[in-house]
Amino acid sequence: MQSDVVPPGDRASRLVDRIRLRHLTCFVAVAQEGNLGRAAARLHLSQPAVTKTLNELEALSGVRLVDRGRHGARLTPAGEEFLSRAVEVTDALASAAGVLAGTGQPAVAPVRVGALPTVASTLLPGAVTRLRHRRPHVGVQIRTAPNTALLGAVRAGELDFVLGRTADPETMRGLSFELLYAESLALVVRPDHPLAGGPVSVPSVLNHPLVVATAGTVPRHHTEGFLARHGLRLPAGTVETLDVSVARGLVRAGDAVWLTPERVPQGDLDDGTLVRLPVPTPGTAEPVGLLRRTSTDTPVAAEELIAILRELAVG
Repeated sequence: MQSDVVPPGDRASRLVDRIRLRHLTCFVAVAQEGNLGRAAARLHLSQPAVTKTLNELEALSGVRLVDRGRHGARLTPAGEEFLSRAVEVTDALASAAGVLAGTGQPAVAPVRVGALPTVASTLLPGAVTRLRHRRPHVGVQIRTAPNTALLGAVRAGELDFVLGRTADPETMRGLSFELLYAESLALVVRPDHPLAGGPVSVPSVLNHPLVVATAGTVPRHHTEGFLARHGLRLPAGTVETLDVSVARGLVRAGDAVWLTPERVPQGDLDDGTLVRLPVPTPGTAEPVGLLRRTSTDTPVAAEELIAILRELAVG
């Protein structure tokens, strides 16, 4: 009796013959946008057209790749595994098109980096400068955002890697984490601040305006935990921001106390424009590291930038 089971190799060959570039382009757009309407706008198509193309791809593969619902479009485990390969194909085509449209020189894809705002200002400037010396024709695209958004972007193939923090197992699915360093909170003020130069009690800090990270972030969690251990909580009038330049400006201009991961103001501490208060912050250390997809090879230029970041993290 003849078996109806199609060998995996034959099935793969059939899919190669049937899957078209429009299927991959549509799937990648939906995965990266997380929404059928936004994907349709990006592709200059109608939403029904995007839905039809996605349905065709799933029918051809026999696998559900995207769950659609009120909260948008989310990849299934099979979709996440397929995404990295689909991105490789669409990126390769874009690179090839660049060669045809240009001078005949291979297009060099930029390194796409995601970074927490508090991390971007510390390691990245020096690392990117070193990479530019070694590879002057390689561009670098830097996206700063909260950790959850960055993890979603690297999983969707929008970023080569992220400088951020690890998360819960569900959020980390398909991602790896490599520790670079751990940092604790620091309390930072201008050099002539009333609290500078002498013993400081934690309650006395709350007599001055505070600048802290926004709610839902790890630095904010540690800030609230630090105060709670002293029987305190954030007072009214606290400024919340992830923008390092805004926080730095507030501290330099007045009597605000900035509670921030200790590496963030290091340049200001080195040149004396800000000083760190002698307040211990035990229990606030948090690991920072590299996050990337486990199923995809990192581009060569991105690997070189990662190697530079490792050097600077321990330097």
